Amino acid sequence: MRKGSTRKPQADEPAIRVKNYITPSGLQRLKEELRFLLTRERPAVTKVVTWAASNGDRSENADYTYSKRRLRQIDGRIRFLTKRIDAAEVVDPERPRAGQAATRAFFGATVRYANAAGTERVVSIVGADEVDLQRNHISWVSPLGRALMKSAAGDRVALQAPGGTESLIVLEVCYERISVEPFREPPGAEASAKELPRRPNRPDDS
Repeated sequence: MRKGSTRKPQADEPAIRVKNYITPSGLQRLKEELRFLLTRERPAVTKVVTWAASNGDRSENADYTYSKRRLRQIDGRIRFLTKRIDAAEVVDPERPRAGQAATRAFFGATVRYANAAGTERVVSIVGADEVDLQRNHISWVSPLGRALMKSAAGDRVALQAPGGTESLIVLEVCYERISVEPFREPPGAEASAKELPRRPNRPDDS
C-alpha cells in the first residue's frame, strides 16, 4: 500500500519553498490578472485616491481611506503574482509521455479512483494557483494530491484525512487537457466604475 504524507505545508510554502508547477492555462490566467491590475485597476484606484484627496480633510475622508487601503492590497497582489509568474515551471498535461511518466500520476495527471465504499471520483492534479473544487482540480501539494502522486492503475494509496486514514484504489491515470477557469474582471472593480463626480467649487477656489 502506498501511503500519503501526513506533512502539512505552511501557508506561505507554495510561494517560497515549493516549486511553482503550473499548467499553461493556469499561467495564462495569472498573467491576465496581473495585466488587469497593472493597466486598469491600479490606475483607476489611483485616480480615486487623487480625487478623494482633493475633497478636504483626509483623516475624515472615507473615500480616501478606503482607496488607499485598496491600493495597498493591489500592490501586494501585484508583487505576489509577479513572484509566482517568475517562479513558474510550466508543465503541459498534453505533452507526449513515455514509460512510467505516461502511466503513473504526476503533476498534470487526471486520476479516477474509488474509496472503500466503491464511490468513484475523478480529479486533476494542478498547481496551487489553479485549485478549483467545482472542476475537481486539486493541488499537487494537497493531502489527496500527495497520496495519488506516483500511483498507477491498480495501486492502493492511503489518504491521511482529518478524520483518519482512508484507503483509495486508483482505477485510471491519464493525461489530457485541463481547462482552467479564465480570469474574469471581479465584480465591483474600480476599473469598471462610473466616472467620478466633479469636485464642487469651494469659496476659496480660484
